[in-house]
Amino acid sequence: MALPARWKDKIVPSDPSDEIMELQMGPSHPAAHGTIKFNLKLDGERIVDCDVEVGFLHRGFEKMCEQGTWTQCFPYTDRLNYASPCINNVGFALAVERLLGIDTTERCKYVRMIMSEVSRIADHLTCLGMAAHEVGGSTAGMYMVEAREFLYDLIEAVTGARVTVTWCRVGGVTHDLPADFADRIKASFARLDQVLSDCDKMLSRNRVFIDRMAGVGKLSQPEAISYGLSGPLLRAAGVPYDVRKAHPYLVYDRMEFEIPTGDRGDNYDRFNVRFQEMYQSKRIIEQALAAIPEGPVTITDPRVVLPDKQKVYSSIEGLMNHFKLIMEGIHVPAGEVYQAVEAANGELGFYVVSDGSGRPYRVRVRPPCFLGMGALNKMLIGRMIPDIIATFGMINMIGGECDR
Repeated sequence: MALPARWKDKIVPSDPSDEIMELQMGPSHPAAHGTIKFNLKLDGERIVDCDVEVGFLHRGFEKMCEQGTWTQCFPYTDRLNYASPCINNVGFALAVERLLGIDTTERCKYVRMIMSEVSRIADHLTCLGMAAHEVGGSTAGMYMVEAREFLYDLIEAVTGARVTVTWCRVGGVTHDLPADFADRIKASFARLDQVLSDCDKMLSRNRVFIDRMAGVGKLSQPEAISYGLSGPLLRAAGVPYDVRKAHPYLVYDRMEFEIPTGDRGDNYDRFNVRFQEMYQSKRIIEQALAAIPEGPVTITDPRVVLPDKQKVYSSIEGLMNHFKLIMEGIHVPAGEVYQAVEAANGELGFYVVSDGSGRPYRVRVRPPCFLGMGALNKMLIGRMIPDIIATFGMINMIGGECDR
């Protein structure tokens, strides 16, 4: 990969007796949880330039989707962000449903929203736990990873899997919430509250943690907007943009919740925004469980939804219906649509184009952390080498999502 043109410009070291050192960090560095390469120019330990290379985990997500039927895309969406796959599933399902011009059942909307928020908490715990661990807060890091398991238990109870859930379908979801889900949530949240309280005590006034995070990786509001950032990176700079509020989907417009923001745009604000968002996700889940209606979690249109197995095994109509949906796919009307959802890292968008067949003609993803990686250079210039890891951790780059 060619280095940027600015690297041809001569950089003069601050001390005339020193020289600018070029250092390649990665693409598989033990301090960076992901396949990422930093081409650094250093004046001593101070970073004077940093060219960030991504793409080492490129899997051809978009082209793989275009080779399968619409339904066969869902397993691929799981792998965009392994920490919150339910949100990815929901985003793709909503995009296809808009092309089809269908609306799911009321209960399905609530169930999708509840599981999206459960996934958001699990994702934030992953990000914050690793971030705390990387700056020396290993105890808090392990506490958060343990708390993530409480959420994964809930996800497994609903979807049957902990990570690669493939839970959504066009027109609904594969499984309803279990009968004791409300009790499970209550028990999990009680344990989660204790963990968050302990971690808050350990970190929020910890001198080492604050020194490593506060004032590091700063971006102003105009800079964050100009880089196209969204999610916690943008909100930490003080911009209260959230897809759930700005462009409500599912039943978010019926829920009361706040959008936490920062005012300095540094790593400490990013950490706190994510921390506070977990409490807001809890609020949404509790409201949704109190208001969720009874009913099916999928529509009954035979052109979109597979028939019951009993009907497949006992009637030729059911068998043929199943066969055509599996072999030919759902025939989505020709057209194009962009559907965004608020993922844990920000705006996750699916731009899909249909030519009227059973397979997508074009699938394009807007991954939030890809844009965050574009701003990393700006965040790091002038900082020290150890600040790379703390700042990179707060972007929460997920290779599968960034490289697609």
